[in-house]
Amino acid sequence: MLLTTPVTLENEFVRLEPLSAAHDSDLAAAAVGLEHAWYTSVPRADQVAADIAQRLEWRAAGTMNPWAVRRLDTGVVVGTTTFCNIDQPNRHVEIGHTWIGVEAQRTAVNTASKLLLLGHAFEECDAIAVEFRTHWHNRQSRAAIARLGAQQDGVLRSHRLGPDGTLRDTVVFSILPHEWPAVRLGLTERLGRG
Repeated sequence: MLLTTPVTLENEFVRLEPLSAAHDSDLAAAAVGLEHAWYTSVPRADQVAADIAQRLEWRAAGTMNPWAVRRLDTGVVVGTTTFCNIDQPNRHVEIGHTWIGVEAQRTAVNTASKLLLLGHAFEECDAIAVEFRTHWHNRQSRAAIARLGAQQDGVLRSHRLGPDGTLRDTVVFSILPHEWPAVRLGLTERLGRG
């Protein structure tokens, strides 16, 4: 299967649904309270429709495969995640552009989502590397990526300009196919603990 193929992924905690304009109102509600996160790109509630449209343009261009994250215990869409920077010929992908509403943080949602995405990348799409990138100052994201079992590859210094013109140092992590079984076991264990 191609990394760009829209597909629904589900386990007992979350359903990852191909992103569409129908997810606008739930995502606008989920974005409330995340305005303080200057080091990440969470759209404001009034920007969600435009953010969805942009992600769908990137999907049409073959560089992104976006999902809405639906929490199954509440039935509510609580965030988004993507395969991005897709390099299909080299079977390389980044999991990114992820954000989860405040009420779903520190729940099983992120772990369950990553388990689905990584399983899909390695087991269905035959990926040879799955990458994660985050802002140097996003310590919460860096810690979460490390807890997944991803290895830090390095820091791209002055990698990008932020919306306010500040320079962003980007921390790069990856998981390789031979690491996936241990990562899968760790994620499954964490979900089993509730």
